[in-house]
Amino acid sequence: MNNGETSTSMVKKYRPLAVAAGIGSILGSGIIVGLSATITVWQNGLGLTNSQVGIISGALTFAIAIGSLLAGQITKSFGLVKSFNWLNLIYAIGALICVFSNNYIMLLIGVIITGLASGADLPISLTVVSHDAPDDKTSASLVSSTQIFWQIGVFMSYVCAFIVSKMAGASGARIVFSILAIFALITWAWRTFSTKFRAFHEEGEQRRIDREAASQTTEKVSIKTVFAGANKGRFMAFFFSILIFYVCWNLLANTFGQFQTFTLVQAHASQSFATGAGIVLNFISLLATMAFASVAGGKYRNKFFLVGITVQFLAMLGLAMSSHSLWPIVITIGCYNIGNNIAGEAMYKVWTQEAFPVEVRASVQGFINGFSRVCCGLLALITPALVVPSAIRNTMFGFAAIVFISFVAGLTMMRLEKKHGINNF
Repeated sequence: MNNGETSTSMVKKYRPLAVAAGIGSILGSGIIVGLSATITVWQNGLGLTNSQVGIISGALTFAIAIGSLLAGQITKSFGLVKSFNWLNLIYAIGALICVFSNNYIMLLIGVIITGLASGADLPISLTVVSHDAPDDKTSASLVSSTQIFWQIGVFMSYVCAFIVSKMAGASGARIVFSILAIFALITWAWRTFSTKFRAFHEEGEQRRIDREAASQTTEKVSIKTVFAGANKGRFMAFFFSILIFYVCWNLLANTFGQFQTFTLVQAHASQSFATGAGIVLNFISLLATMAFASVAGGKYRNKFFLVGITVQFLAMLGLAMSSHSLWPIVITIGCYNIGNNIAGEAMYKVWTQEAFPVEVRASVQGFINGFSRVCCGLLALITPALVVPSAIRNTMFGFAAIVFISFVAGLTMMRLEKKHGINNF
């Protein structure tokens, strides 16, 4: 059996674990888009004020950020596998509190609990996948594939919200959150009681112990030993390259995720056209993510990245040039969605899992996720003023500059990986 066949068979063997981790991504994007798409339904059904709506939306953003920041501490306190298994039960509890909410406080509590669990689950799930994968190539393929599930979660939430949009009161929103709770409970049971996953976890831990013994390492790996030890220069370079890349990428991704419909409406699109365009554009994003996942563990990965980042840059310039015109804006947003998913979060996930020891991956990725979400939350406060027709031209030139900064950080990361022999692409 050649190396290609071996790699393919390993990916196939461990695919169920990536799916179980990927459903966590569905739940992560599902709660964000699900709340965004149903918040007016909650407002009408529960009689919420505009300020209460703003607090609930902001609370979810910061709960996810805090959950991400606490991911490393959670794994330290409860163990990596136990955290992976049980976080979705906490998510389900939060979602069910939302389902049965009859007032503002109860809904707020449910959203916060769900957000905390969702924020912590993503970095922990990816760490479990890379911990259990038998080799780096299999790990890269599996980790990148989880991004497909994030896009599926966005798509499903939009469709569910559209289907229930005509229901009276808050009934439609309760159904959307019930679906999220059911998915979370199924995932909790699958992760916790699967004998196959238990075997993967045990084999992965044994490989980690064997590697540690082979390297004759006696000092326990921690954040301190990684960032203040003998190889601190290497890991700090990795960290800041990934951090700068992901924050820049996420500022744009979050802006278009939250305000894409707003931008189209400002360009004189109808609400139905803007919503329909959002579904089509999301489907394009899904196809682009699948394309990247197919090459994430191979020699074409970096070439895909360069193409994707270039498309993003040109799309921002295209939006700046098209300014007020609707169809050029739709086309350039479509191009951006392709580049954004080829050179975006999936790449960030793979880099983080490749660059750091398994013992600190959840902590590192959790910090980067949380920090970037805080930055996005702050930018969101002024975004509506940035994407109106009178300002969008200068905004898009600014976004093009942000893409260029992310390109420099990404190129630096690729060179660092080559320098330190992390891959031979």
